[in-house]
Amino acid sequence: MARVERVSQILKEEISNILHDEIKDPRLGFITVTRVELTNDLRQAKVFFSVLGSETEQKDTKQALESSGGFIRRLIAQRLNLRFTPEIVFKLDRSAEYSIQIQEALNKIKELDNESGKGRSMHKRK
Repeated sequence: MARVERVSQILKEEISNILHDEIKDPRLGFITVTRVELTNDLRQAKVFFSVLGSETEQKDTKQALESSGGFIRRLIAQRLNLRFTPEIVFKLDRSAEYSIQIQEALNKIKELDNESGKGRSMHKRK
């Protein structure tokens, strides 16, 4: 595994731990760090996160993350032995929502297909 990938994984774990154990901001919703993209020079980290909840809860969580970014960065600097502590940018990861929407659309198509009788005639067993 390349150094950038290793550091990304370590950052993901550390930031997840910090968010879970040390940030007490009430705006912070039920959050999951999904991935960390690190530049090759290790100077910037895009931290992708998902939040279970409404659009308002997602916005509140993003604000809480941005306001605690300096604190998180300081803790990362203390815990990891890196020459430079990366600048942290938080990005909302909507891939889980997108996956759910796709699954719902597929389920609806399957349901409509079954209602029209096409599903039974197209899937005959040999």
